[in-house]
Amino acid sequence: MSLSTNIIRRGTTYYVRVTVPVDLQRHMKTSKGTPLMEKLISLRTKEPAEAKRRAPRALGLIYAEFEAKRAEVKATELSEAELQDIAHSAFRSELDLHRALLKKPPTDADLSAVWRELEKTHGPESLEAWRIMELVERAVEHAKEHRAERIAELEVDLANYAGGGVRQSVADAIAERGLVVEPGSETEQDITHYVLRGELAGLKAAAARDAGDWSDTVTDKMVAVAPVAIARRGETVMEMFEAYAQENPRGITSDTLNQSRMAVRLFASILPPRSSVRAITRTACAEWKRLLMLYPVKAAEIADFRDKPMREIVELNKIVGKPVITGRTVNRYLSSLGAFCDWLLVRADLEASPISRMQVTVKKKPGKPFPIADLPKIFASPLFTGAESAESIRRPGTYLIRDHRYWIPLVMLFSGARPGELAQLLLEDVRISHDRWIMHITTENDEEKTLKTEGSHRVVPVHPVLERLGFLDYVHELKRAGERRVFPFAQRNSRQWVPDLSREFSRLLADIGVKTAAGPSSKLSLYSFRHTVSDALRLAGFDDLEFAPLYGHGKATMTGKYGNEKPRTIQQRSLMIDAIAYPGLDLSHLLR
Repeated sequence: MSLSTNIIRRGTTYYVRVTVPVDLQRHMKTSKGTPLMEKLISLRTKEPAEAKRRAPRALGLIYAEFEAKRAEVKATELSEAELQDIAHSAFRSELDLHRALLKKPPTDADLSAVWRELEKTHGPESLEAWRIMELVERAVEHAKEHRAERIAELEVDLANYAGGGVRQSVADAIAERGLVVEPGSETEQDITHYVLRGELAGLKAAAARDAGDWSDTVTDKMVAVAPVAIARRGETVMEMFEAYAQENPRGITSDTLNQSRMAVRLFASILPPRSSVRAITRTACAEWKRLLMLYPVKAAEIADFRDKPMREIVELNKIVGKPVITGRTVNRYLSSLGAFCDWLLVRADLEASPISRMQVTVKKKPGKPFPIADLPKIFASPLFTGAESAESIRRPGTYLIRDHRYWIPLVMLFSGARPGELAQLLLEDVRISHDRWIMHITTENDEEKTLKTEGSHRVVPVHPVLERLGFLDYVHELKRAGERRVFPFAQRNSRQWVPDLSREFSRLLADIGVKTAAGPSSKLSLYSFRHTVSDALRLAGFDDLEFAPLYGHGKATMTGKYGNEKPRTIQQRSLMIDAIAYPGLDLSHLLR
């Protein structure tokens, strides 16, 4: 029987043997502390057939151990950027100390304070305390000589890959970054090496300053170049975003939060690994905006782009030629990052918003209203006069649709409200206020409600035509049935309310010849009722500023949110609502 090449026999017992991957050999040790080159597991059998049967499970355990070790190494190993940050910080610390001592040399009182701290730490009779104090006094009194000695000492350490002279600085660097580092590990050795390089460069630059050269020239590129903003453990851009999501300061929905998460993750992908929020600079945001304007639609779903970084996707799309996202979508991405930055500003993690005034200028397309002549066709269609069934609303029949699909278009026609606003109405939102039936569009009394803006909270009087058509009777019937919502069957997906109605209504418009595949009428949709009301109000003599509050375009107010408008406000809005009229539109066939 032939056995796998992974199976070997030692004595009378079979084993599986796997070569340790090169990248893991220095992280996996033998009992003697040397790099592990091979991994063996006993199969605990002397029979070759049984060894062959047991081998797959044993191999699985070995490969699982490799993956676990690789994950462990990834979690503790520092990137080049993180090591550069450590070196540059050590360099700057030396120069900051040099400048501070020049500006304000320590007094006797300062030295006494240092001694008291040493006594607390080491004890009043400690030789270590005396040794440190002697070094401090020498560093102050003979700064130049001390610096020269220190440079010579660190050069020896650096040449020998040692680090006894920077032990405390290494401990400080580890603590400041929240790192978990095993004493004596290769990670600690790497940190020590880069602290040495940074301190040595700082000492040499300080010595040059003593000679009148303040150029701070450094030849070591890992020290000289200002590092990217590297995060402490737990404080990367995405880790901080999760803290933002947990707090959710604006109370946005989980769907909106997920969209924001996707946007911020896309931004973070153009930054160096493990960047902190300090890397969210105006320059980085401007670069991201540039890439967004070249970013293909639904890139994650296109095979050519899958699992590729953003910059590579943009470059590849110059060849592939997929359509790019719109300016409106670019602005949505920027707004998501902007909201996160606002939270960081409050926390003092950023000093100014890097995203302000960065929105793309998007020419707003004027809304397309329904031609008045087409309204009779719409309300003579099967949806309003009788359909084949509850599901087939576009085919004529005897089944009367009287749920949200029937009422939302009608209420929109006589109020200008958005379909999503109407879909969320509670029965208690339709009530009498100052002798007038009103609809209170608000997020109150239901934490799942959402509105476009704070200014969308408002009171809208019920049009007399809706009363005659039986809208209030419909509401009363639902109350008697024990329902809570005005449209209990209206549903939402991850993006909007009543997507089924929006989709089917557009198809209905095409079926009855109101909407065409091309030309101006191709833009008609359920939302066109809102623009139709705008035209009706203008024809009635009201200007846009007058009916803006009725449309949810006004300034946010507490009265709008809680629905306790003054009688005069209800009266003014009632005048506007009652003025909405459509000459030639007869809805008597819909009377209940």
